[in-house]
Amino acid sequence: MSPEPRKHTPEAPSSNNHSPAQATPGRNRREPITTQAFTAPDVPTRRNPEHSAPSPTAARTGALDHVPARHHPVTQPSEAQIRRWRRYLADEESEARIYRYLAQRAEGKDREILMQVAEAEKRHQQHWRDMLGEHVGKPVRPSLSSAFLQFMAKHFGSVFILAMAQMAESRSPYAEDPDATEEMAADEAIHEEIIRALATSGREKLSGNFRAAVFGANDGLVSNLALTIGITASGASSSMVLLSGIAGLLAGALSMAAGEFVSVRSQRELLDASQPTQVTLRVAGDLDIDANELELIYRARGMDEEAAHHRALERFGYLDCDCDPSLSHRANEDGEEENVALGTDIGAAAASFSFFASGALVPILPYIFGLSGLWAMLLSLLFVTMALGFTGGIVGLLSGSSPMRRGLRQILIGLGAAGITYLLGLAFGTTLG
Repeated sequence: MSPEPRKHTPEAPSSNNHSPAQATPGRNRREPITTQAFTAPDVPTRRNPEHSAPSPTAARTGALDHVPARHHPVTQPSEAQIRRWRRYLADEESEARIYRYLAQRAEGKDREILMQVAEAEKRHQQHWRDMLGEHVGKPVRPSLSSAFLQFMAKHFGSVFILAMAQMAESRSPYAEDPDATEEMAADEAIHEEIIRALATSGREKLSGNFRAAVFGANDGLVSNLALTIGITASGASSSMVLLSGIAGLLAGALSMAAGEFVSVRSQRELLDASQPTQVTLRVAGDLDIDANELELIYRARGMDEEAAHHRALERFGYLDCDCDPSLSHRANEDGEEENVALGTDIGAAAASFSFFASGALVPILPYIFGLSGLWAMLLSLLFVTMALGFTGGIVGLLSGSSPMRRGLRQILIGLGAAGITYLLGLAFGTTLG
């Protein structure tokens, strides 16, 4: 480019026709380009060296308020910031190790995905190292939850650990921390969704028999606690309470097992009956070309009239097949996946019996060991409360929600049922007495 255009740049007011008022618009148009809130750190500017960097509050205002200034490096971080950043760095390093441990126990594409997520955590680590600068210091320990999750991932990689990792990603503080970038907060949201997707297949495999197991245990806990508490309130002896509890255990466990067996078997048969067959491939050659209902099969499977007619002509050999073969014979993958999610009927029945029995055993443990009266009832309540909190927490963990909230909900439901039965027992005891 020739240097001539530079001669027309106004250095001072001149006597030509270009007045300062005419030069002002051009200068105003250039100002957003050199404003400090928009300039990248490695781009030189004409800024006066004496001018200080804009404050985060000032950078959020003006025409460029869509460019967040919270990400600008802090010249001299406070002690609280240093501690927080070092803890963030330790947690990011721990998360990378967690994903590498999970990848070691995974196979195929899951292993590759987890390794890539572990590598992605290095971006966040580098951010905090850059923010800390000379204050990085010696490595610090990660938070207790990160350390626990790292230990579990190293020794017990499973869908439970993936669910815990998903919850950890969802609790990321980056969205609210002014020292983290918006890209980092977005990364954490993406990582949460990745882990959620990886945990989905494991949840589906557990959802059949695990559902029967967990809800069988809950039913056993609540029903037998209510039974024993109600009989205790009626004034019956400890031996009568124990006998009633054992009878309730056996009756409930057998009933749950039978119901689960029938339910799962019926649902599997319903799914199998809903799957298309290959009848169109088998009998098409024997049909009367001028009088048949072959088109109706395809229309019943979801094809429009034109596509169904086209497919029927293909079956008779008039046209080459150029459409989706799944409409002619739907693959059995969906049905197989649903059957996997249901579990086996025998497995569901056995799990339901075992876990109902184990749950129903908890309320009568004090009576088995010879306790009676108020102490036996209080211990029974304590044991059942702990068991309900545990099973509710497991369900919450696998579902990706708060284990504490699910556990408290289970406890409130169980104790509420027991309280109602206790009041009924008092009423019957008073009436019969």
